Amino acid sequence: MKHAFQWPVVRRALILAVIVGSLLIGINHGSCVASGHFNSSCLIQSILTFFVPYLVSTVSSVLAMSDNTKSRHDESQEDVS
Repeated sequence: MKHAFQWPVVRRALILAVIVGSLLIGINHGSCVASGHFNSSCLIQSILTFFVPYLVSTVSSVLAMSDNTKSRHDESQEDVS
C-alpha cells in the first residue's frame, strides 16, 4: 500500500489518467461536447472517467513493485541457503 503514494507511482498514474481519461471522454462524451449538451451528469461521468486509468496504473505499479520486492527477497534467501 505504501507504494501507491510514492511520487513516481502517483506521477505516472496522473499522466496516464490525463491521456487515457481524455481519450475515453472523447469516445464516451464527444457527442455531448460537440452538440453543446454537456450537462452536470456528463461532467460527473467525465470526472469519474479519469479515476479508472489512474487506479489501473496505480494498482499495476504497486503489484509490479511488490513482485520485484518479493523476487529480490526470494533471491536473497537462495543465497543464504
